[in-house]
Amino acid sequence: MLVLQLLFFLILILIAAEVFVNALEHLGERLKISEGVTGSIFAAVGTAMPETIVPLLALFAGTENRQLNEEIGVGAILGAPLMLSTLSLCLMALSVWKQRGSRGELTPERGGLTRDLDFFLGAFVLACIALFMPHNGTGIRAMLAVVMVLTYFFYVMLTLKDSARLVQEGHQTEAGDALFLARLKLPDNWFTVFTQLGLGLALLVLGAKGFIHGIELAAPLLGISALVLSLMIVPVATELPEKVNSILWIRKRKDTLAFGNITGAMVFQGTLLPALGILLTPWVPQKEVLAGVIITLLAAAWLRLLVYRGQLRVWHLVVNGGLYVTYLVVALS
Repeated sequence: MLVLQLLFFLILILIAAEVFVNALEHLGERLKISEGVTGSIFAAVGTAMPETIVPLLALFAGTENRQLNEEIGVGAILGAPLMLSTLSLCLMALSVWKQRGSRGELTPERGGLTRDLDFFLGAFVLACIALFMPHNGTGIRAMLAVVMVLTYFFYVMLTLKDSARLVQEGHQTEAGDALFLARLKLPDNWFTVFTQLGLGLALLVLGAKGFIHGIELAAPLLGISALVLSLMIVPVATELPEKVNSILWIRKRKDTLAFGNITGAMVFQGTLLPALGILLTPWVPQKEVLAGVIITLLAAAWLRLLVYRGQLRVWHLVVNGGLYVTYLVVALS
C-alpha cells in the first residue's frame, strides 16, 4: 500500500509539472521576458514552494519535540541545494545522454548561468561561515542572515534588468505547445494562463506533500535519524518539480530554461532559507551538515568552472551525481 501511495503521488507530480511548465511558457511569452527570467525566477520560486514549506512548517508548526523540529528544519534547508547542485543536474544531463551523446554540448545562456552560480556560491559560503559562529554572537549571525536576504533581492533586480537585452539577443520565452486549458475550449487569455499556473502549482505542492508523508511513514523501517532523513530523503520528493521541469525543457533543447530552473532555485534556497536557519536553529557543523555544505559548494564550483571554460558537456554533470553518491557514503558511515 505504501509503495502504491508513493507511486500515485510521483505520477501526480509528473502531471503537475507538465501543466505548470506549459502555463509558465505562455506567461513568459505574453510578458515578452527572457528565458532567464522565466527559468531563474518564475519557475525556480514557483517550484521551490514544496521544499520551502517543509522547513517553515517544521520550525513554526512542528511537533512538541523542539530538537526534532530543528533537525528537520536544518536538514530540509540544506538538503534542497545539495540535491539541486548534484543529483538534479546529473539526472537532467542523463535525460539527454542518448539524444546528444556523452560529449554532447549543453548550451544555456552563459551570462545568466554565471550570475546564478556567483550569487549562490557567495551566499552559501556565508551560510558555511555561520556554522562556526558562536551562539553568543547573535549580532554576527543576524548580520549574516540580513546580508543573505539582501543578496537575493539584488539578484532578482539584476536578473530582471538583463531581461530586455536577452530578448533582443533571441532568448525570449516561447511556448512550444498550445495552452492545455485552451485545448478544453477555454479562452486563451491572461485569466486562463494564471488559472492553469495556479492549478499546476497546487498539484505540485499536493503531490510533494503526499510523497513526503509516504517517506515519513517509511522512515522507521529504514532506521534513519530526522536530520539524515531530511538531508537525504525529503529533498528527493520536494525537488521533483525542479528535476521534472528541467528534464522536460532540456529534452526540448531549451537549455537556458532547464538550467535556470535549477540554478535559480539554488539561489533562492541558498539565500533566504539558510538565513532563516541561521536565526532560528542551532546551525552547528555536525558531520552530516558540514559534509552536505562542502559537497554542495564543490558541485556548484565545478559547474562554475565549466561555464568559465566555455565547455559544458553532458558527461561533465555526471561528476555532480558522483558527488551526491560521495555524500551518501559520508552521511551513512
